[in-house]
Amino acid sequence: MSRIEDYALLGDLQTAALVSTTGSIDWLCLPAFDSPACFAALVDTPDAGHWLLAPATGGVCSTRRYVEETLVLETEWRSQEGTVRVIDFMPPRGHAPDVVRIVEGVSGSVAMRSELRLRFDYGRVMPWVRHHGDRMEAIAGPDRVRLRTPAPTVGRDLATVSEFTVRAGDRVPFVLTWNPSHLPPPRTVDAEQALVDTTTFWSDWAERGTPVIGPYREAIRRSLLTLKALTYQPTGGIVAAATTSLPEQIGGPRNWDYRYCWLRDSTYTLQALISAGYLDEARAWREWLLRAVAGDPADLQIMYSLDGTRRLPEAELPWLAGYEGSTPVRTGNAASDQLQLDVWGETLDGLALARNAGLADHDDAWDLQTALMEHLESNWNQPDNGLWEMRGARRHFTHSKVMAWVAADRMATTVRSHPDLHGPVEKWEALRATIHDDVLAHGFDGARNTFTQSYGAPGLDASLLMIPRVGFLPPNDPRVLGTITAIQNELTEDGLVKRYNTTGSDDGLTGGEGMFLACSFWLVDALHLAGRQEQATELFERLLDLRNDVGLLSEEWDPATGRQLGNTPQAFSHFPLVTSALQLHAGTAHHSQHPIRGS
Repeated sequence: MSRIEDYALLGDLQTAALVSTTGSIDWLCLPAFDSPACFAALVDTPDAGHWLLAPATGGVCSTRRYVEETLVLETEWRSQEGTVRVIDFMPPRGHAPDVVRIVEGVSGSVAMRSELRLRFDYGRVMPWVRHHGDRMEAIAGPDRVRLRTPAPTVGRDLATVSEFTVRAGDRVPFVLTWNPSHLPPPRTVDAEQALVDTTTFWSDWAERGTPVIGPYREAIRRSLLTLKALTYQPTGGIVAAATTSLPEQIGGPRNWDYRYCWLRDSTYTLQALISAGYLDEARAWREWLLRAVAGDPADLQIMYSLDGTRRLPEAELPWLAGYEGSTPVRTGNAASDQLQLDVWGETLDGLALARNAGLADHDDAWDLQTALMEHLESNWNQPDNGLWEMRGARRHFTHSKVMAWVAADRMATTVRSHPDLHGPVEKWEALRATIHDDVLAHGFDGARNTFTQSYGAPGLDASLLMIPRVGFLPPNDPRVLGTITAIQNELTEDGLVKRYNTTGSDDGLTGGEGMFLACSFWLVDALHLAGRQEQATELFERLLDLRNDVGLLSEEWDPATGRQLGNTPQAFSHFPLVTSALQLHAGTAHHSQHPIRGS
């Protein structure tokens, strides 16, 4: 089985595929990110569905890369017989989703093999397959997949197999297309024209952003492309990751479905995109948000589906063995029913940021902000499940209270700076001061000179590193500096940061986890804001080294084995990379900070 870091991402802004260094597409959900997978080898074996296209001798590729600033992947194998290149991409969605693979002979003569094993519904349903000349068609229930190629195909061992030889100058295309089985098949795209169109699409998008210069340009641009690939173009929603159930600990049970839109993750992704000048994405996200959260503010959820659906029932798929035996494999996410008060703050912060970045005022947006703030006024002092979706008893999490302060601060500041927007600004300013005093009285351990994860408990939490970033206290405040030191002493391993101590925690979960990459980037920001530039830069560049060969990061890192962990690619890792890089290099990042109030 390939390592998590062995996968590269293909995408068409509606779904995504993961292709390994062996040339196997081991994960693909059609037609959308959260649809059932037709290739699920990632969380089982090739029998659960995959598409291998590589030299017949097999093995890991020699090199691979994305073509400039695109999601067009080139994978090369070099051998004594010759060199062959496979070009993989998903064209921008037309009438149906396509996966295009072009085998290019570079030198010599190389025997190739394609093995397409379709298994719908997460590896559970074997389709009815028919071959018609240059076309293979597979149907099962609502799904139809067609494969067109000039290479010979034959059914063998319940798979569609192609064996052929390429020589220098040869180009052999494979085009796989999905559509609903009850509708006529769409027209097959021309592989070469689709390559031109896809390259142009991504290059043009990359050029629309603010020009980036300096040593971190490549890392910033690749992360921005990855974040764009995780957006669902029809609605403007942004998924947390392209996968489900990749483990936070190999063999452990912390395996979750991340193919949904968390308000928190989406808001932070928005910050990164706005920082780089992508306002169209911010506008689309705001429209998605207004639709998704419409209704009673008390019913605000932490996450929604791609189209704003609220019910995301969690289920286990026992027929799948899990990634390297990490079970259960899950779909849906029960955390959607949790109370996480910080989401109100992050949502209001994101809407304020969008307005400050130049998006035209939207009456519905301000009405929504006002309604959310009115609900928070009466509920900010309730215990909740916290940022990390604790499945134990609710607590008064310090970060949740800080983000409630952010909500009051952004609303009050918006009214003061936008005369055309109205609201009870004095009441919001008073609430801001009340929350500030409450956090300092109950969320700070004076004896240890550090903020704590929750009121009245000694545990630490990496989210406390956000306190200076959101403007709750100045970055050089002794209480902030003490918190940084405490986290470095108690929550780091090999210099990287974990979310909190899971050992002995009452978070309602079992099993351990790796170092959380976003938290490590937050430490970069905290160190930078505190004036410790050398330490911040050293940690940031170390984090860059954890990316895989094509610049992707999953959710976590295991320092013991030197491996990525968790779902991939992870928006929650890539957006802080962008903001930290911009902050370190240019001193600019959109954190929506405001002058500190209170003491």
